[in-house]
Amino acid sequence: MKAIENLKETILKEYPRLTKDSKFKFSCFRNISCFNECCSDVNIFLTPYDIIRLKNRLKITSQEFLDRYTFLPIDENQNHPVVMLRLNQDEKKSCQFVGPEGCTVYEDRPWSCRMFPLGIASPKEIDGKEEEDFYFIIEEPVCKGYFEENSWTVGEWMRDQKVEEYNEMGKLFKEISLHDFFSKDKKLTPPQLEMFYTVCYNIDKFREFVFESTFLNRFDVPEDTVKKIKEDDEELLKFGFEWLKYCLFGEKTMKIKGKNGKE
Repeated sequence: MKAIENLKETILKEYPRLTKDSKFKFSCFRNISCFNECCSDVNIFLTPYDIIRLKNRLKITSQEFLDRYTFLPIDENQNHPVVMLRLNQDEKKSCQFVGPEGCTVYEDRPWSCRMFPLGIASPKEIDGKEEEDFYFIIEEPVCKGYFEENSWTVGEWMRDQKVEEYNEMGKLFKEISLHDFFSKDKKLTPPQLEMFYTVCYNIDKFREFVFESTFLNRFDVPEDTVKKIKEDDEELLKFGFEWLKYCLFGEKTMKIKGKNGKE
């Protein structure tokens, strides 16, 4: 994890900063000489939306997905839990979702895989500065796609790779993960850390928490919202983010019911 933090610092200080209108050349295709090489020995941090897309693609529960495909890196400097993709224990440390023909979950591949060869840096995440996020080219020596002639703007690439729906959910996640609470050197308690993990990564367990506890008896949740979050993982995740603002940071995003179920 220390190496990753050092890389973030290098990106912030040394990498050219791109905008959505900046141009670059890149292409990846089946017969390129480095095909699949970039899918080995990599650090893939999974977002909450990544996990929803992947576990639904695989038709398994979020708990099964977490157990089988992820691990939790331990770093005392972390403000909250993060989840990383577990690689195969072979010589190449290859991704579990890569086969001879390429990615086996391509339509639901994680955000970072869609963005490659682009990355996005959030200065606030690294040093707390209120600066705009910026894009940069990831330096990956094994990749030959940089030498292809296909030209894109950053915006064109993101549209082509269907990144925007991931970014929409990612923006909501950043409201939690980069909350001002953390910039004031405050720490989450163990129960709060567990709730953060449950909402953000174990969405099926969070649904159980909402519907199989006294939650809906204690909080005034509109009936149409209840219907949405009962079946729709994305809606439940959005609801979960609002719940985290309430239970972690004390924001008034939830309404408590009165004794008779009224305000």
